[in-house]
Amino acid sequence: MLNRKDVVRRHNPVLTAISTDSPLSVGNGEFCYTADITGLQTFYNIYKDAHFPLCTMSNWGWHTAPTQDGKVYEWEDLQLTSYPHAGREVYYPVEAKPGNEEVYHWLRHNPHKFNLARISLCRANGEAIKPEDIKNAHQELDLYSGMLDSRFILDGKHVGVTTVCDPESDTIAFRIVSHHKGLGVKLEFPYGHHDTSGSDWESPGKHTTTWKLREDDSMVTARRQMDDMEYYVDFNIPAGCTVNADSHVCEIMSDGTAADIRCGFRFSPTMENPAPHTHKASKEEPTKSAGNSSAKASLYTASVSEASFADFYTASGNAYIAWAEYWNKVRLADFSQTSDPRAKELERRMVLSLYLLRIQSMGSLPSAETGLTVNSWYGRFHSEMYLWHSAFLPLWNLGERLLPSLKWYYSIIPQAKALAHSNGYSGLRWPKQPAITGRDAPSPIAPLLVWQQPHIIYMLELLYQNTYKNRGFLQQHWEMVHQLAEFMASFLHLDTTTGQYEMLGPLIPAQEEFGPMEAKSPIFEMEYFRFGLGIACKWGSRLGHDTQEWRNIADNIAPPVIKDGLYLAHALCPDTYTKYNKDHPMMTGVYGLFKSPKIQPDTMKATLKKVIECWQQETMWGWDYAMMAMCAIAIGNSELAVDLLLCDSPKNQYVTSGNNYQRTRTDLPLYLPGNGSLLLALAMLFDNPPKGWSIMPL
Repeated sequence: MLNRKDVVRRHNPVLTAISTDSPLSVGNGEFCYTADITGLQTFYNIYKDAHFPLCTMSNWGWHTAPTQDGKVYEWEDLQLTSYPHAGREVYYPVEAKPGNEEVYHWLRHNPHKFNLARISLCRANGEAIKPEDIKNAHQELDLYSGMLDSRFILDGKHVGVTTVCDPESDTIAFRIVSHHKGLGVKLEFPYGHHDTSGSDWESPGKHTTTWKLREDDSMVTARRQMDDMEYYVDFNIPAGCTVNADSHVCEIMSDGTAADIRCGFRFSPTMENPAPHTHKASKEEPTKSAGNSSAKASLYTASVSEASFADFYTASGNAYIAWAEYWNKVRLADFSQTSDPRAKELERRMVLSLYLLRIQSMGSLPSAETGLTVNSWYGRFHSEMYLWHSAFLPLWNLGERLLPSLKWYYSIIPQAKALAHSNGYSGLRWPKQPAITGRDAPSPIAPLLVWQQPHIIYMLELLYQNTYKNRGFLQQHWEMVHQLAEFMASFLHLDTTTGQYEMLGPLIPAQEEFGPMEAKSPIFEMEYFRFGLGIACKWGSRLGHDTQEWRNIADNIAPPVIKDGLYLAHALCPDTYTKYNKDHPMMTGVYGLFKSPKIQPDTMKATLKKVIECWQQETMWGWDYAMMAMCAIAIGNSELAVDLLLCDSPKNQYVTSGNNYQRTRTDLPLYLPGNGSLLLALAMLFDNPPKGWSIMPL
């Protein structure tokens, strides 16, 4: 019989050459390091030129770059655009007004995440290591322990590099085993930037690095100062190694024996230097060896295993234990008893998505669409993507891992309240594209989206049903639910001639193909608000609150518009399937992601069939396939759901690393909402498998 370890490890990614679309990452949810075939970031420029820069990023690593004149703008410096709305004027930051362009773009770009450092393999003689210098490469990421093992021949000598991230601190550690005396590790610091790489390597005068050697010569600390950002990097000096630090570069050269290098990043000068954590031994802990010889041999001859980390510093044991605890807690399934050839690939995507989202999207902040791997949209997170990143967690026995990022939403309640009230609405309106500060970003689209509003109500209900089914949980989060329901109720407009509630411009629906004043009552937003208000009413009933007003509004939201037996994108869009058959097919989301009571199953079945026939796949996104798959399951066609999840299209590719690669977007070498939505759909598929499939829970 298979166990969880077997299921996870049979999907370990293996690379034997440079793969610029699939570098492998290690991390802990707050910190992430992405490596090339050497286990470090040796070929940074090659990956950057291929639109996948290798970065070292953390959740606290945000930078604000002043203008050339040293200015730092505030939201009040923006010039807003006015729109008519239900007999009054509302104002949004959607245009770069003449004379206000600098303010507009500066507020879009700042603050942004940045690359903390580049850590690469180097030669003592300064000669660059080229890709053609690497022979017989073999790299494997052991998913069960979070350890990356890289082996190759350089200059005729075997080199083994094992890379691991500490589970409890922003520390990356390397064991480098080689008799190559001219080999070392180089640490380089860039200036922060808002682009995909998070790095500006051409501005050394804009930042400072101060080096301090500990008195016992065992550790070096770099103090980094970059405008508003100050942070510290501590790394040890292994016995027999030499250190040369100059400006923004430091080299640690080995004497030709095994070198264990720990590099810890910290935001505060008051934090202690990162040190190995102590822990109690467990049966899952790696076996320790008596000396270095067996560790060296394992790097050359063995596949990734517990033995590969014999004698490595204590955090490796901690990492193994932390990952074992994760894999033994998460909901997991074995597809191997299913003869359908699609099952193996679906299982691979499941396991790799669970790994990637663990290191990228289970931290103290909502995840950016590219997580902590590279910058997407300046490293900012998109509140409408929070659902796709994280809603699966309660359904996979990981509900408690949703709480840290949910706590961040509580921290920005004042900003959300001010944003709602700025245009005369009640309750809380979430910023669409915020940074860690919670301030929104000006954008031609972002400020006009509202489909993020029910997300947290929905996710709190998932937590209640699957993790914390008690009155205390309801009481703790009731005020959040109440305030979000108040916004939805105030945003909907009552048409007194029909007695129905509708949505009026300016708004841009989730299918972002319509101008601010073009869409009326988009189907997804209308039914999602109905659904969200319905959950809020349930919470009120459980706690004894009067929610009749919300119930009256939910019951009287205008029903979806049907034409020729198909649901339309919005009430004024008869050419949904001819002119607007692109971007997100949101009609399918209202019967699968959730089940709207106003949806007719037969009409939805015809709608999904039409979408599959006519939608322009090159315009779709990774999560669209999971959304359609959930719709297929809801109408009773799980066979079709599998086809949709594995559909071969440009933005539904899952490369060796498991990342959902958006092949037509050079700014999105990975796309975590695709991975998160896949897991959300799989949770439904487990309960409704295709005929003949055997999905064994573990």
